[in-house]
Amino acid sequence: MLLAILMIYYQTGTTDLQVLLTTEFSESRQILYWLAFFASFAVKVPMVPVHLWLPEAHVEAPTAGSVILAGILLKLGTYGFLRFSIPLFPEATLYFTPLVYTMSVVAIIYTSLTTVRQVDLKKIIAYSSVAHMNLVNLGMFSLNAQGVEGSLLLMLGHGLVSPALFLCIGALYDRHKTRLVKYYGGLVHTMPIFAVIFLFFTMGNIGLPGTSNFVGEFLVLAGCYQTNSIVGAIATTGMILAAAYALWLYNRVVFGMPKPEYINSFSDLNRREIAMFLPLIICTLWMGVYPEVFLNEMHASVASLIQHGSFR
Repeated sequence: MLLAILMIYYQTGTTDLQVLLTTEFSESRQILYWLAFFASFAVKVPMVPVHLWLPEAHVEAPTAGSVILAGILLKLGTYGFLRFSIPLFPEATLYFTPLVYTMSVVAIIYTSLTTVRQVDLKKIIAYSSVAHMNLVNLGMFSLNAQGVEGSLLLMLGHGLVSPALFLCIGALYDRHKTRLVKYYGGLVHTMPIFAVIFLFFTMGNIGLPGTSNFVGEFLVLAGCYQTNSIVGAIATTGMILAAAYALWLYNRVVFGMPKPEYINSFSDLNRREIAMFLPLIICTLWMGVYPEVFLNEMHASVASLIQHGSFR
């Protein structure tokens, strides 16, 4: 990406984004620059096959690191596509849209299936994040208002739900010093407040109507379906697989019989932890029930982006 920026500076004499947005690059130059930017942003999203750093980073990071990584840092890749690649190189964006669609669909299906077989709680949420961020990619490269606005809303929703799930895992790890699913079971009997909060964010991760992710995913799939109905239909299976791995995880951790041979001391969430979850719960419900507040702020910018690129 740095090399591409230096080449742009060498060609135009400036790195001012407002000036570059009015600069016409040749198609061959656009393709070269787009690929250079893509090589950076694809890792940051992350897209398959350059995604393996994320689960490992989450497993090694403390809870606070995982929250920052899932809530903020992952969004830099998709933000980069939206802020730089799409408006600066519109012809190359159209040229490479099939590539992005293919990589994103593969990532959604592959990482969702990979999530099902994970045994570490953090890796399950991490692979789930990869699938959701690639769904964001699909909406963004549908290049219509519904898709782009849906991808932005899904980024915001994912930035609430995924960190909350990592906080839930962190609460368990602080108490029991393990993240392996096999050691947990029957927490509904001993940690009922945790069970309710974990259920809420599990439903949010699936995209249950009334939660933030539902509105974003619905708009993404609607926008994607307008552009390519086959890709939209395949991407929809990602939501089905999300329900499979999320509900199965919840069932194994919260329901069933307790396992006193592994864990025999329990304490539910304390006031500090509940106070930490409350803003995330309120914002997730707010975005799910009344997303218009957020969408109204996007309309003008998204319309300008689409008009600038003359995509529709």
